[in-house]
Amino acid sequence: MKTVQTEVLIVGAGPVGLALAIELGQRGVRCVVIEQHDRVGVAPRAKTTNVRTREHLRRWGIADKLRDASPLGVDYPANVVFATRLNGFELCRFENNSYCAPGKNPLYAEHGQWIPQYELEKVLKSHAESLPGVEIRFGRKLGSFTQDEGSVRAELGAETIESKYLVGADGSRSTVRERIGARMSGVTLGRHCNAIFRAPGIARAHKLGPATMYWLVNRDAPSVTGPMDKGDIWYFGGNQPDGGKLEGEGAKALIRHATGLDLPIEILSNDEWVAHRLIADRYRDRRVFLAGDACHLHPPFGGYGMNMGIGDAVDLGWKIAAVLQGWGGARLLDSYEQERRPVHEYVMDEAVANHALLPKQMWRPGLEDATPAGASVRADIGAQIKAAKIREFSTLGVVKGYHYSGSPIVVGDGSAPPSRDFQNYVPSAHPGCIAPHAWLADGSSLYDHFGQGFTLLATDGAMPSIAAPSVPLKVVKQAGLRDLYQARYALIRPDQHVAWRGDSLAPEIFDRVTGRSPVKHKEEQWQH
Repeated sequence: MKTVQTEVLIVGAGPVGLALAIELGQRGVRCVVIEQHDRVGVAPRAKTTNVRTREHLRRWGIADKLRDASPLGVDYPANVVFATRLNGFELCRFENNSYCAPGKNPLYAEHGQWIPQYELEKVLKSHAESLPGVEIRFGRKLGSFTQDEGSVRAELGAETIESKYLVGADGSRSTVRERIGARMSGVTLGRHCNAIFRAPGIARAHKLGPATMYWLVNRDAPSVTGPMDKGDIWYFGGNQPDGGKLEGEGAKALIRHATGLDLPIEILSNDEWVAHRLIADRYRDRRVFLAGDACHLHPPFGGYGMNMGIGDAVDLGWKIAAVLQGWGGARLLDSYEQERRPVHEYVMDEAVANHALLPKQMWRPGLEDATPAGASVRADIGAQIKAAKIREFSTLGVVKGYHYSGSPIVVGDGSAPPSRDFQNYVPSAHPGCIAPHAWLADGSSLYDHFGQGFTLLATDGAMPSIAAPSVPLKVVKQAGLRDLYQARYALIRPDQHVAWRGDSLAPEIFDRVTGRSPVKHKEEQWQH
């Protein structure tokens, strides 16, 4: 039997596994990615790459590549329109869903992007394969694995892969989760059906204008549809009256009825899925970790799922690299679940709240009547939708406002973390928060100047006096940021979260934020 040795084995080559491979590969960590399927996905549910994920792509140097891969063009309006049917009455609309409009915004370094998941996967895969030490193998299925104090041995048929760590990024039916005995718990919320279809001329056959999502609110065919790719390829989410997949002539008739457009339709693919709110009881068994859907599942409403999984990969990736390279301590790996689980719980609650109002719940008698009474019903329902659904489409407070306050590798400063607000993101350098963003005079982003390891940001431009730490550290002197950061110095982690802030930096801080020292209450006062 052939034995291959690597540092990290990643099971699953979806966005989470590929993001982890990039995070490790760019830090010089050798990894092998195995995927049981023979190619990237072709019928995705995820279509929103949000602001935070694109900031990670910018850090990896590939945000522009994703922009160029956009089938509809990056300038395509990311509007969400609620209407009775495509040829019916408009109820209301939301513009710039998920902050996809190009242009500089002071709050973030990259705008969101509406793009099929398979296009994102292509960009991630291409970049991952370009990194020395990263190997991706499709058509390879994980069998069993064993682990001891120093390694994990995974069996793949006639081959054994020996690694220091194994990460299961293998989705909702995770083999890795099953093998480590982790259990998912929560609730089931509902069954849904999707279809990808081609309908020549569909974008020009209605008067609602361009949008990325059309929510169709009617009694007999409530659904969601919109463009996904070039060539009049659209997605459709709805349910057959008699159950079953969206396939055959029945699915075509349903799409025509829901949209109100009598167009030729070709069903390209379909799938069924169940909306859950599930979370694993643990994310780790010694040298084996779970990330993405393998440890948390929730409805896709709000576009959080794939993006949250990529956030898992970022958090876990730099920590594994630090431990392998000798400057991170064991507590660094313990902090993965301690930091990510509260974020998962918070975001899952948001997604469940969004799932509570679907097109079938929005319908009222008279909604499609071309009468003054019908217009009154539509105005009333439109106002209700605007009030409820802003929580789904204007969510920068969720996307960038989460934090790791209280983490054992974050040094608190006695201040309270910012309050939660799903919509309004107020930048904060409170330890654990994402570092506040700023555009600099030369047109660059402050984030562009952060190092791959830790960054010590001098917000008044003065050079700090510190002994050389035993961690990768870049010093960035940038005057004019003291008010934004509320401190003379801020120590920024590799994932762009604030690890510490204050006016004088004690050497012991580095041991704390890299997991090499135990948590001590007195350390919370070091910043003063």
